[in-house]
Amino acid sequence: MNTACLFTIVAPSGAGKTSLIKALQDKKQNSIAVSVSHTTRSIRPGETDGVDYHFVAPDKFRQMVSDDQFLEHAQVFDNYYGTARASVENLFDSGKHVILEIDWQGARQVKQKMPDTVCIFILPPSREVLEQRLVDRATDDKKTIERRMKEADSEMSHYGDAQYLVINDDFDRALYALECIIHTQSLTLSRQKTKNSALFDSIPEESV
Repeated sequence: MNTACLFTIVAPSGAGKTSLIKALQDKKQNSIAVSVSHTTRSIRPGETDGVDYHFVAPDKFRQMVSDDQFLEHAQVFDNYYGTARASVENLFDSGKHVILEIDWQGARQVKQKMPDTVCIFILPPSREVLEQRLVDRATDDKKTIERRMKEADSEMSHYGDAQYLVINDDFDRALYALECIIHTQSLTLSRQKTKNSALFDSIPEESV
């Protein structure tokens, strides 16, 4: 029986979400998989269809929306992005826990369709640290950083949607926290009963 769990991981830009998820997947590749999203944007040099994204035409994407094939989807500027239900179900069939790297709006959509989804929110130790991380990247000008901070404030204001919060003040500790959260979900009563059905069938029911 399948005991896999779906996790949505949400964080503002600069909190370290992508690096943490990659490190987690490298350590737990036999038990954890990251779902690949669909998008209508053009493929970029170095990207691989089916690995970085499933690249589809806008008409195909809109048809998938009409057919209710997405757990969540959104339009970002002129492009569409979404998580296909089939992509997640295929990973579940492999017996692995599935992670969606997503924003708070997408996480809410997924939760509505799959209420058992576990949401993890990654936060920086402070707003000042987050801004300094964006500055240290040296990839954005001051105006862009100000915009990213406004977006981060909006994202962080929804931390209350999560079941778990991870403060990324130290990368190794934050990674360990993610591992613990995922392992804990494997030990819930319902999943243990499913995984060890023969044992629980042999235990007498509680008598009054």
